[in-house]
Amino acid sequence: MMNAMARLSLDQKLAILSDAAKYDASCASSGGQRRDSRDGKGIGSTTGSGICHAYAPDGRCISLLKILMTNFCIYDCAYCVNRVSSNVERARFTPEEVVSLTLEFYRRNYIEGLFLSSGIIRSPDETMADMVRIARSLRREHGFRGYVHLKTIPDADPLLVEEAGLYADRLSINVELPTDPSVAAYAPEKSPQRIRRAMAHVRATKEARSEKTHTGRRGPKFAPAGQSTQMIVGADGATDATILTTSTRLYAGYGLKRVYYSAFSPIPDSSAALPLVKPPLMREHRLYQADWLLRFYGFDVKEIASAAPGGNLDLAVDPKLAWALANRHLFPVDVNRADRETLLRIPGLGTKTVGRVLATRRHRTLRWEDLQRMGANLRHARPFITLLDWRPRALADEENLRARFAPPPEQLSLL
Repeated sequence: MMNAMARLSLDQKLAILSDAAKYDASCASSGGQRRDSRDGKGIGSTTGSGICHAYAPDGRCISLLKILMTNFCIYDCAYCVNRVSSNVERARFTPEEVVSLTLEFYRRNYIEGLFLSSGIIRSPDETMADMVRIARSLRREHGFRGYVHLKTIPDADPLLVEEAGLYADRLSINVELPTDPSVAAYAPEKSPQRIRRAMAHVRATKEARSEKTHTGRRGPKFAPAGQSTQMIVGADGATDATILTTSTRLYAGYGLKRVYYSAFSPIPDSSAALPLVKPPLMREHRLYQADWLLRFYGFDVKEIASAAPGGNLDLAVDPKLAWALANRHLFPVDVNRADRETLLRIPGLGTKTVGRVLATRRHRTLRWEDLQRMGANLRHARPFITLLDWRPRALADEENLRARFAPPPEQLSLL
């Protein structure tokens, strides 16, 4: 197998390993350290703004070169297309090939940085050492100042992970599945305890590096954009409420910047007895929306779950709207009088719109037209608000009101 991989051309490897990387969702770069090469030192740049695209072998414009170093893996995780028992075409980049591709794609203006993950080949330490070697070469030998995100390996030597953080803007470690029993059932070679220990080590190292020494200096920057994680959803039967509870604990316990949700895709040749078929991508989308409510809108999991029958989010309407429909007794809200926390719970009003509302109403009373100019989604907001020149009629019963927002049923094609 290794000889066959060696015979593949670089283009063939790229096609295989960029396609294999599409299952890794955790590649946004917001929060990265700002760097550029306009001073004549090095090449590349990163703006610190969100970068979440990847290079495709068909040449479409991207922002990140998003690849696996190899899709060979010694582990046999039931949900993973690259597991050792999977019958997929294998390929492997050398560290020098990854460095060369990153630099060449940057020079062609295809990318702004690199997102690098990998299957485990030979051992976690050897795989992690090769990934560190790539990042070190880009930074030290080639002066690359673009964004670098490394997917670290929890079983690797902590010293290797520490070195990775010196060159990467962000590190990430996958928690794999929402619950420990699920990891034990579908990824028995992985340990939830080791994963959490590795995440805790990254957080502790980052915090230690940010402290000043007795001379008043700080140590070298360590993963300035922090760490993130990814969770497979739909492979183990966990409800959305359970998934969001796990995410809340991860944010609080490890100082994560993001938890990424990846809808499970069944593998055609799988011999593993996984309980569910692939969930719709809309479920993944709703989880991201709920995650946003938890992080920026003051909601807690119990509130979101209270509007989720059976613990799963409504796929037809977004989580904030579902919560408002389940709590109609709290509406309508007077936009000119409500506090910030209440305004954030109105469907159709985002954080920026709420900020504009609070700033403007210090000077005058708001009207419908004002809210429209501020960017509010008035189609969602109108049944839930009052303004100087707007008062909704009595809220319809729950089902009729929900029907205004839920998309109409579609006849699926039989072909």
